[in-house]
Amino acid sequence: MLKTTITGSLPKPAWLAEPETLWAPWAADDPARLEEAKHDAVRLAIRDQEEAGIDIVTDGEQSRQHFVHGILEKIEGIDFEKKTRIGIRDDRYDADCPTVVSELKRSGPIHAEEVAFARAQTDHALKFTMPGPMTIVDTLADEHYGDRPKMAMAFAEILNQEARELVAAGVDNIQFDEPAFNVYLDAVPTWGVEALNRAVEGLDCTTAVHICYGYGIEANLQWKATLGDVWDQYEAILPALSESDIDQVSLEFAGSRVPLEVIRLLDGKKDVLVGAIDVTTLTAEAPEEVAQVIRAAMEFTSPERIFPCTNCGMVPLPRAVSRGKLKALGAGAALVRAEL
Repeated sequence: MLKTTITGSLPKPAWLAEPETLWAPWAADDPARLEEAKHDAVRLAIRDQEEAGIDIVTDGEQSRQHFVHGILEKIEGIDFEKKTRIGIRDDRYDADCPTVVSELKRSGPIHAEEVAFARAQTDHALKFTMPGPMTIVDTLADEHYGDRPKMAMAFAEILNQEARELVAAGVDNIQFDEPAFNVYLDAVPTWGVEALNRAVEGLDCTTAVHICYGYGIEANLQWKATLGDVWDQYEAILPALSESDIDQVSLEFAGSRVPLEVIRLLDGKKDVLVGAIDVTTLTAEAPEEVAQVIRAAMEFTSPERIFPCTNCGMVPLPRAVSRGKLKALGAGAALVRAEL
C-alpha cells in the first residue's frame, strides 16, 4: 500500500551529459564509452531510488537525451536532419523539431535492451516511460499525414508494438507521458484517449498516463503564472480518462494550484500517482510535507489507489537536490503507511 514511484527522469551525471540541462549533449563521442557511461548511470539511478525507499523504480531515462526524441530517433519516416521551428504545447515555446516526411514504421526493437539491462540491476518492480501519442504529435513537424489524429494513431500502433516487447523484456509498468493532455483539452476526450487506448491494447502489465504542468523551466513557470488561482485543466480531461483502458493516472499536486478533489473525477476506477514532490524547487521537501499531500489525497480516494510520486521528471535539477527529494518521498510515504 502507498507504493512509491517517480515519473521517470533523474539528473544525469556530468560524466554522461551536461548537468541540469534539457537536451544535453553526451559527454562521450566514442560509442563504446557512451554505452558504458549510460549503463553506469542507470545502475546509479536505480541504486539512488532503492536507497531512498522507492518501491517502483525506473532507469532514470539515463539513456535518452529527451523523453520524446529518445524513441523517435529509431522510427522510420522522421527526418532528424530536417528541423522545423514550430510552436509546441499550443505555442508555449518554440523548438526546432524533426519532420515527419513519410509513413511511420518501426523496423525493430527500440528500448528492449535498455529494459533488459535495467531489469538485471534490481529486484524492485520496474517502470519504463515512453511519450504518449498526442505529445509525440505535438513535438514534430508534419509534411506527410496532414492530420494530427491520424498521425497519433500511427504512433499509437508503434508504441503498442514496442510496449509488448518491453513487457517480454521484464518491465512491470509502462507509463505514457502526455503533458500535451493539459493543453489540448478538447482533443483529449476524443482522439487523445482513443490513441492512448490503442497504445495500451493487450499489454500484460500495469499501464499509466502521466499528465503534469512540466519541468521547472522558465517557459513552464511563465505559463503557470497565467493559469489563475485554480488550475482546472484536469477537470476537463479526467472524466474521459476514468473511462479509458489505462490503469493509473499520474497527476501534479505538490506546490501547485491543482485542487486535490479533482481525484474524485476518476470515480475510484483508477490508481492515482499522487504528485507529492515539487520538481520546480531547489530544496528537498521534509517527509512530513510529503505525508501531508498523501493524507489529503486519501480524502478523495482509498489508500489502496494511491501511489506517492514526483510531479514530473527531475532531469533539470542538481543531483543532490534530486536525491534529497527521493528520500523525502520514500520517508513521507512511510510515515503515512505507519498510520494505516
